[in-house]
Amino acid sequence: MTKNKIREIINDGLAQKKLCRVFLKYDVNYRYYFPLICNDTLFLGTEEDDFILDGYSIRRYKDITEVQIKNDMCVKILELEGVSDNLITPDIDLANWEGIFKSLQERNNNIIIEKESLNEEESEFVIGRIEKVYKRFVYIRHFDADGIWQDKPYKILFTRITSITFASRYVNFFQKYLTALPNNFGK
Repeated sequence: MTKNKIREIINDGLAQKKLCRVFLKYDVNYRYYFPLICNDTLFLGTEEDDFILDGYSIRRYKDITEVQIKNDMCVKILELEGVSDNLITPDIDLANWEGIFKSLQERNNNIIIEKESLNEEESEFVIGRIEKVYKRFVYIRHFDADGIWQDKPYKILFTRITSITFASRYVNFFQKYLTALPNNFGK
């Protein structure tokens, strides 16, 4: 599927509040998104999973291999339950990665940044709080699987990012039970 066709279908999904089935080059499974903001290179959508909206993801068009507007009983249920009528578009500057991270930093919540790959050894998963944003990279104060904040921030080059997730159940529940940020946060 051409990138122009992919953008066209995502934009149709945005205009019509339609659920899109998105196939990604680094994932054997597809994902469902209601597109909320789009530009030429990125789109922001709210992820749908079993009739529940589960946070927001920002993805690159160049990673999408195919996209379809979903039209089946599940979509009908989403409409009957009012899910597709109650979409909330977050105030995120999608112009470039720097704008995205500055917008997310203002929200002052934890996020997930991933470099996804079919090769597990090439994948990266970082969860934490944005500490400092630059033109080509961001520093994240991340925490581990035990909820322990790491001593030093993690530098992530924008060129390595395949997705950003925020306000998901996973992030929100973890955030609820974390200890306070280290004293040197943001310095």
